[in-house]
Order: sequence, then C-alpha cells, then structure tokens
Amino acid sequence: MDQVHVIRHKHFTEGQSARRIAREMGLHRGTVRKYLEQSEPVRAESEPRPQPVMGAVGPRIEALLEAWAPRLGGKHRLTSTRLHRQLVEDGCKVGERTVREYLAERRRRAAEVYIPLVHRAGDEAQVDFFEVLVDCGGQRRKAWKFLLRQMYSGRDFVWLYDRCDGVSFLDGHVRAFSRLGGVSRRAVYDNLSAAVKRIVGLKERQLTGRFQALVSHYRFEPCFARPCEGHDKGGVEGRGKTIRLQHLTPIVAGPDLDAISAGVLGEVERHWATGRDAAGRTGAERFEEERGVLLPLPATAFEARRMVPVSVGRGATVRVERAEYSVPERWARLEAEAWIGARDIRLRCRGETVIRPRQLPGGRHIEYRDYLGELSRKPQAVRQVAPELVAELGEPYGRLWALLARTHGERQGARLLAGVLGAVVDHGEEAVSKALAEAMAGGEVPVNLLALARALPAQPHLAEAHVPAELRGVEIQMGRAADYDALLAEVVS
Repeated sequence: MDQVHVIRHKHFTEGQSARRIAREMGLHRGTVRKYLEQSEPVRAESEPRPQPVMGAVGPRIEALLEAWAPRLGGKHRLTSTRLHRQLVEDGCKVGERTVREYLAERRRRAAEVYIPLVHRAGDEAQVDFFEVLVDCGGQRRKAWKFLLRQMYSGRDFVWLYDRCDGVSFLDGHVRAFSRLGGVSRRAVYDNLSAAVKRIVGLKERQLTGRFQALVSHYRFEPCFARPCEGHDKGGVEGRGKTIRLQHLTPIVAGPDLDAISAGVLGEVERHWATGRDAAGRTGAERFEEERGVLLPLPATAFEARRMVPVSVGRGATVRVERAEYSVPERWARLEAEAWIGARDIRLRCRGETVIRPRQLPGGRHIEYRDYLGELSRKPQAVRQVAPELVAELGEPYGRLWALLARTHGERQGARLLAGVLGAVVDHGEEAVSKALAEAMAGGEVPVNLLALARALPAQPHLAEAHVPAELRGVEIQMGRAADYDALLAEVVS
C-alpha cells in the first residue's frame, strides 16, 4: 500500500512520467499504470484458479458421502479427520486441511438462505409449547408453557399447563383470543400432533377434528412450518427462550399453575407495554394499531373440553385417561359423560354435574362426601375413612370425631358418626353442621341421635302442587302402639 502511495505521489504531485517512475522503482510500466488508475490494489482473476488436487479427489469424497449417508445418525456424524483417513487408505494424496475446506464449502453451498420478512398488523400470530420448571405447591415439577405471539405488535400471551396435549392446546387459544380481544388472520405452528393428524404429500396437512373445529369457530387460517424446520416461525421460538430466561428465572413459585400463570403473564405484559421499537413506538401503541384490524371474536367462546363417554362402576367411580375419580353414589352402574378440560374434568349424568380436578395417569381422586348414604349404613367403612371424611366435611365434624374416638373408642364412635351422616343425608349438611356447632358450643356433645334429631329442623311439608292429582285424596293414618297391641291380642286369642 505504501508503494502505491509513492507511485501516485510521484506522478500526480511531482509530475513524473510513468516510464521514469517504473525505471526508478524497478517496476513494470503496466504495474505503474494500474496503480495510477486505482488508489488501492485489487486482485482480479479472469478465471478461477485451478485446483488439481480437489479435481481428482472431489468425486471420491462425494462418492464416500453418498455411500456412508445411510450409516450416519444421531451423534454418529462424519468428520474431516475420518474422511481424510479413508482417502489416504484409498491411495489419494490430499491433506486434511484440504478435505476440511472442501466440506466447509460444501456445507456453505447447501445452507439455507434466510429471507427478511415483513409482519403486518393483524396478519400473523405464531404459536408453540415450551417445557419449563416451576415450584408449584411447594414441589418442583415440569410444566408446559403455551405461547401465542402477535408478530406485528410483539404482544405475547403466556399460560402454563400440566400437559402438552390437545385440550391444553385448544384451551390456550381460547384464553389468548379472549385476552387479546380478537384473532389474527393467520397462525403459524409446528406440525404438532394436537393440530396435525398427518402430512399429505409435501404441503397439505390433515387437521385433527378438534383443531379443525377451533379454526372454523374463530375463522383464521392455520399455517405450518416445514417438518424439522422450527426456524420457519423463529419469532415465537426466540421469544419462548427469552421469556424463560427473563420471567421464569429464577424458577417461579406459587400455590398452583393458574396463580403462577397469572403472575408471569402480568409481568410479561408490563415489560412489553413500555418497551420501544426502532421507530420509538411502545408495544401498547403498536397493539392499538393492530387491534382495529384483528378478526372479531364470535359471540360465544369455543368449548375446549373434550367429551368421552364413561361407565360408572359399582364403586361409584369412573376411569378417565387412566386416572380414577369418585362420583355421587346414586350414579353407580350408569353411563355418564366426562368433559376433559385443561385443569379439571366435568362429569355429567342424568342432568347432574360434578367437577373434579384432573389427575395425571395413574392418579386417584376420591371424595367421600359422594358416599354419605352408604357410609351412614356402614360404620366399619366410616372407621376406615374417618380422617379423610371429616377433613372434607370440615368443622365441627373434625372435633366431633376426635371427641367420639376419645370418649367411646373408634369402633363405637364410628357407629355414632354413621348416625350423624344419616342425619346429613336426610336434613342436609348445612342444617346438621349448624346443629352440631350449637350443641358443641354449649358444652354438649350430641352423641344421642334422638337429641340431635330434636335439634334439627322439621322436614319441610310437601306442597300439594307437587303431589300427583290421583294421590291428593289419599289419606295415610299414623300408626299407634295400641293398634298393634289389639292385633296381637286377636292373634293370641
């Protein structure tokens, strides 16, 4: 570079000719003229430089790569060292560096070129699930983070689930659309099993029935990334990692996943609303622009629950997804419906509905309040489940059982508690609880069931309008002990 400066200085400043400069500096006149035309040296090749070694070895390398391709997989990848060793064994004279450079150039040519995309308001959302750790109820466990990201405004919806299944996938959409107040015209996904039943050919996807129903309900277009090409939706991929590092680290804690989800979502939205883009606009300002072009929500939200028919066993239990749940004892041996949600299961039978928390496969959720009628006739069963039963019923049943077990022993105490449960069946839990609380507050323990019955309100009189017309004229006389004595006297005589 210094030589170029000297040549140009001698010619343009001192006025020397190219011939003189070439003679004084010992250069060719063509070299001097070239540097007078350009201020810095540029090497230009009229044609690629010959590569005699690679010209001979390249076809052999390609043949080895093709032959070994079926025998590669996982961590068994082909290195330049291994390939060079094979070439040497085949009699090729080539250096390892040359082989390494050949493989690098081959990878460069085959590498994908990424296209800078434009995201327009209301046009695109990207969706994915991510695995995270949470401290839920004092126990560290794995959870699944549902993330829907609006690509124009950068607004995110985050919710945590126990499972990465179809019900959670649909529930996340319903919650997200409700929170955003609208729906983007397109949503981009991986080829996850909750949405795609199978890939037909190179482009077409056969959707699952439930996901197709969600798409029809909210009227948006589902789009899918190429198989094994998650970077096709790089916006949500990168954002999922950022949320884990910025808002879920250190590992967040809470009593349950709903509480944790609400806290994380609130924090994510606070940071998003005040963050500014390259143009100086905040996230809230961008979303205000986007809100007006989102598809409107339907009049009713989509039912994300999945219904499966179940049979109630003789133990008044049902099995759903390999987990066991109790139902009211009057449902025993009937057919019912289980509406599986992300957090709970809604069980229906003959117009009645009960809700149970959803368990993991192999789990068991029994509520002994479902068996009060049977327990009132089975004191031994009451004795076996008394701690769980009184924990469900709450006070004053806990204090009552403790006192009965202490004063009468568990065997007789269970008999007395069974009688109290019978009163609960006849009069209702609220009335019996109130009578027990009043008696125990006064220092009495109504272990005498007749005394407890007197403390309970009388059974309500059946209104005449509720009696069938053909039975309204029937009178039933109350029996008297004297009537039975008269009947016995006639038999003896």
